[in-house]
Amino acid sequence: MSLAQRVLLTWVFTLVFLIMLVLKLDGKVQWNWFLIFLPVWVFDSILILMLAIKMAGRCKPGYDPRNGSPELRLRAWYLTAMLLKLGFCLTLCAKLEKLADVKVTFVCIPLWTMLLGALVELGLNIFPERREA
Repeated sequence: MSLAQRVLLTWVFTLVFLIMLVLKLDGKVQWNWFLIFLPVWVFDSILILMLAIKMAGRCKPGYDPRNGSPELRLRAWYLTAMLLKLGFCLTLCAKLEKLADVKVTFVCIPLWTMLLGALVELGLNIFPERREA
């Protein structure tokens, strides 16, 4: 998938989600919150599938694992971040639909964990390891 296709796909799913969210918050529709978040989950599912396929490509014969070690760590982080985002969206919908009586603090724990991990990843990219030879 080219960069232009990924950008277009991101914009389309974001636009559909925002339109559905505005309709729900404006009171024009009485849809379930899980239905409102459907574009987010479809987009996340596509991203998780693409990540899983790229990570499974490392299992093919003739692949040298010494060349892509940091890449695997980065893709594993992406997969973890996507799952944390998915967990946040699910708990948020359950809270909004009153299916679970949990505090908003507990709903936001996956989001905060993902943001903390993003800060660590940013720090690792800004301040790379120094190797003295």
